[in-house]
Amino acid sequence: MTTQESPRPDVDPEIAALWREVLLHGHPGRWSFLPSEPRCMVCRQPFEGVGGRALRMFTGYKPSRTTPNLCNTCEDLMPPGGAEVDVAVLFADMRGSTAIGARLGSADYAALVNRFYEATSHVLVTHESWIDKLVGDEIMALYIPAMGPDYRGRAVEAGAALLRAFGYNPSETAWLKVGVGISAGPAFVGKVGAKGSQQVTALGDTVNVAARIQAQAAPGELLMSEDLYQSVAQKYPGLERRSLAAKGREEPVEVRVLRPAEL
Repeated sequence: MTTQESPRPDVDPEIAALWREVLLHGHPGRWSFLPSEPRCMVCRQPFEGVGGRALRMFTGYKPSRTTPNLCNTCEDLMPPGGAEVDVAVLFADMRGSTAIGARLGSADYAALVNRFYEATSHVLVTHESWIDKLVGDEIMALYIPAMGPDYRGRAVEAGAALLRAFGYNPSETAWLKVGVGISAGPAFVGKVGAKGSQQVTALGDTVNVAARIQAQAAPGELLMSEDLYQSVAQKYPGLERRSLAAKGREEPVEVRVLRPAEL
């Protein structure tokens, strides 16, 4: 599912068209024929193997510092601006972090947050996610059409895998209280911010909804928007429906509840 971008006077149509093409289809780089895996999820040029080593040596090509599934070239060379496309947005958050920090002390709390980041980053990289932010006790990841026709389903699979990584399994005991929220729909994706500090991110109601439903997920729960659920209902039939009050909305937000520990 994609959305048609509405004309806006402050958006350069050529830049918007470039971003839209990249977000929907990627842009195979001139060295994308080289072996081997893994590769940049947008330009398909390799990070490893003979091809990857040659690119690093002669061009400085390498994984992005913040998003290892995206290369530094794709991230740096895209111009400021963006386009509106259909995306899935995932948020995951530690529960009760303020109380945990007070109980553990600063050093032990920092070690726990680092463990949280390591676990989430490992899962998201394995699931070929676009890591948008690691901030405080929360992570945000994006899933765009250029990742393939299953990009919405991939967001749900990554969310379930995140909870399993924290011990939400039938045979384990969770070692950290974590909740996940995912929403899908149109969002503006592009490079924004003041000159010299620009970053690629997603903006819009879909992002806000994902953050707000994540905030209401109990530990061990993955809450997904109803629109997203329709993309994965065949795999997860009959999930519990829940209506949530959301700040700034008169109507409740309908979500479905996935608990990996119950599967």
